Amino acid sequence: MSRQQLPLLLQQLETELRAAALWSAQPPAPDALTSTAPFCCDTLPLEQWLQFILIPRLNALLDGKLPLPTKVAILPLAELVYAERAQQLGVLLSVIGEIDQCLNQA
Repeated sequence: MSRQQLPLLLQQLETELRAAALWSAQPPAPDALTSTAPFCCDTLPLEQWLQFILIPRLNALLDGKLPLPTKVAILPLAELVYAERAQQLGVLLSVIGEIDQCLNQA
């Protein structure tokens, strides 16, 4: 996978979050976005981290033609968080895995 495929994967991520009713209509409180914990795990559910931090930051890096992160492991956390819904969220988990793979090969 390449940098050129990442925008499509991010769009697919949004589509799958929406399809699973995990897309938030309202943003979280601003202080929730400033957490220094990995994935803002102390202030946000994973789906909000994906929506309000990961997608916008990766899009900003792509738009600015800036380097992308290269050591990424979102899928293990997603598999843990969504373990009880793994069958329902199979496509979402697959897209997250593809994003991991794309970034780790960048």
